[in-house]
Amino acid sequence: MSRNAEVIQGMVAKTLTPIEYKAIHEFLESQAGIRLGAGKEYLVVSRLGRLLPTFGLSGYSELVAKLAEFGGTRLQTAVVDAMTTNETFWFRDMAHFRILIDGVLAESKPSRLRVWSAAASTGQEAYTTAICLQDAMQNGRVARTLNYEIIGTDISPTALQEAQGASYCGVAAGRGLSDDQRRRYFKEQGGCIEVLPQYRKGISFRVFNLLKPFDGLGKFDVVFCRNVLIYFSQERKRDIVSRIARSL
Repeated sequence: MSRNAEVIQGMVAKTLTPIEYKAIHEFLESQAGIRLGAGKEYLVVSRLGRLLPTFGLSGYSELVAKLAEFGGTRLQTAVVDAMTTNETFWFRDMAHFRILIDGVLAESKPSRLRVWSAAASTGQEAYTTAICLQDAMQNGRVARTLNYEIIGTDISPTALQEAQGASYCGVAAGRGLSDDQRRRYFKEQGGCIEVLPQYRKGISFRVFNLLKPFDGLGKFDVVFCRNVLIYFSQERKRDIVSRIARSL
């Protein structure tokens, strides 16, 4: 074991007890379906440690006590938000979008389409869907009069705030984009890229927990639920997939 790893383990041992880690793990699994598993104490410390001074907490024992309080609180929301992994990029797994455009829509040619991006994160999947639909409408691969609605949901308010702004900064902002795509679909704005207005049309975002009932979302023609089920137990996976199927 390296010296750095030993130092990190020592810091974790001093700041987070096994009982506290277990309580945080159980809270995350019950509230968001997130399963930490063994050996992720460092992740809890690195992500939740910054919340302690923000909420005026003396340590993880007080954090655990506050999480056990009844009802949704700002702290509970912040903990789930901090522990959510927002890994996404533009035009990810294009085969899925080709199947939608060249398979499903090209054959059925619907006049209306309702799409759910069920783990929207910071919005790249939802905007990629809109871009693909707009391009297909312009070149006649799908009906030019197609009326589409794309709803992006995520459990993370912070991620959705970025999605709603449609503006992305930093090195990872253009991840997955070619130079041509960057020029065609975005506007450069002070070192950031901003989705052009025509590709923001028909898209809305809302905070939503996949563990909750889907009743208020309505019916969909297409559901993208990618790179989120890996965090859930087999039982939760089956439940979510079953309910998604019923929403189609």
